Amino acid sequence: MKKLARDPQIVWRNEKRREEEILAALERGEDVGDRGSVILIVGGTMHQLNLVGGYIWNLCDGSRSLDDVVETLASEFDVHDEVLRHDVEAFVNDLVGRGWLRYA
Repeated sequence: MKKLARDPQIVWRNEKRREEEILAALERGEDVGDRGSVILIVGGTMHQLNLVGGYIWNLCDGSRSLDDVVETLASEFDVHDEVLRHDVEAFVNDLVGRGWLRYA
């Protein structure tokens, strides 16, 4: 099965402090969908990925397939498998379409 890999030309970093703040807000029941925890710099433009997007981005290191990413996230989040698969596929397809991820 093909593995997902990030474009090596993209500069990125995890914002660990920001991620901890988001997780604390999530535990308080706050909506955190628009809060970024991973910063990407693509073509001179900065982009933020939300918490789940950041998890997916980190997992796409060239060693995991889409199935592996879904399986890993399923162990961390309480969400129906079909919904999770649909959401992860949509996100990955968007990033593949942008050229930020590729199947290796």
